[in-house]
Amino acid sequence: MVAFSKRISMVKPSATLTINARASELKSQGVEVISLAVGQPDLPPPKSVLDGAREAIERVMTKYTPAAGLPEVLDAVCEYYNRFYDAGAKRENVIITNGGKQGLFNLMQILVDPGDEVLIPAPYWLSYPAMVILAGGVPKIVPTDPENNFMTSPSELEKHITEKTKILILNTPSNPTGCHYAQKQFDEICEFALKKGIFIISDEIYDQLIYPPAEPTSASKWFKKYPDKVAIVNGLAKSFAVPGWRIGYVISDSTVIKNLSKLQGQSTSNVCSIAQIAALKGLLGDLSFLEENRKKFLERRNYILKRINSIKGISCPEPMGAFYVFPKVDGLYTDEINNSTKLCEYLLDKAHVALVPGAAFGDDRCIRFSYAVDISVLERAMDQVEKALREL
Repeated sequence: MVAFSKRISMVKPSATLTINARASELKSQGVEVISLAVGQPDLPPPKSVLDGAREAIERVMTKYTPAAGLPEVLDAVCEYYNRFYDAGAKRENVIITNGGKQGLFNLMQILVDPGDEVLIPAPYWLSYPAMVILAGGVPKIVPTDPENNFMTSPSELEKHITEKTKILILNTPSNPTGCHYAQKQFDEICEFALKKGIFIISDEIYDQLIYPPAEPTSASKWFKKYPDKVAIVNGLAKSFAVPGWRIGYVISDSTVIKNLSKLQGQSTSNVCSIAQIAALKGLLGDLSFLEENRKKFLERRNYILKRINSIKGISCPEPMGAFYVFPKVDGLYTDEINNSTKLCEYLLDKAHVALVPGAAFGDDRCIRFSYAVDISVLERAMDQVEKALREL
């Protein structure tokens, strides 16, 4: 029998993939399943991104690129972040990664030593703790409450800091909650962490999916002041609707980027050359589609939030970004259906709607709905969910 490493045995399978597997099983039996489980936009990519990919193919761009990315693509990331957030980024501050996910994973690999602790406010994107564990680190989960819009604070973080604390991961707007820190709140947390000597990783993958009156928030001002203490992770998957093309990037100090490049050079090497040119054209192209997409997602958010909060036993804070709601549903638990996983299994089998249990995100009181689907699909899904919940 193969002897697998201890670190892989400590990592749990993705809950999203598990739900999708069960949904696929039902579909194979002829059951129509509505999936509100996957966090990928249904809207088409902007023309600029598609044109960029076509151009790269026509130019037969099939060769290796530098591990960190094509120079012109690095410059495009800088221009984007400097235009929106006055980041002061230069080419040497950027690496292109296989999705924001690889950027996060690689940061853990180059920054975390065995025993180092990483602060992760919960609910969290489900891969954060696994990435820390795979680097030999220790995830330190900082609980939050829906009454406070699932947001943390310096005083709460203080309770979980030890002499081993090395990194704080922040994600706004959040997956899975959609809740969003105003820049002032975010700055207070960053300032606190930096004074404590804690490195900040800011996951800004949903930076353009913010709903008025809220505005985008970024760690850019802190990167500009303390580049060797901050890393910003982003990509085109969500805002530009190309999750399958795996285009992410990291902005940080040149020494951080050099070490990320070293690791990437020994693992995946460069990101797909065609996807890089698509990113270049997208970042420098017409961005008017962003406002159009925000309006569509806002309409969906308002609809699903109204439906969810009308169900007895459920409460949900208003998300100000991304395309998720994360309602508190433990008021519906019974002796048999007594956690978020069992409730999601019940709704999949009874309502034929796929959702993700909150346990996967560090809060078993909740479940996650993705509204990255057409509103007509949301209407059918919520009708079926409500009917199933009335039968509990």
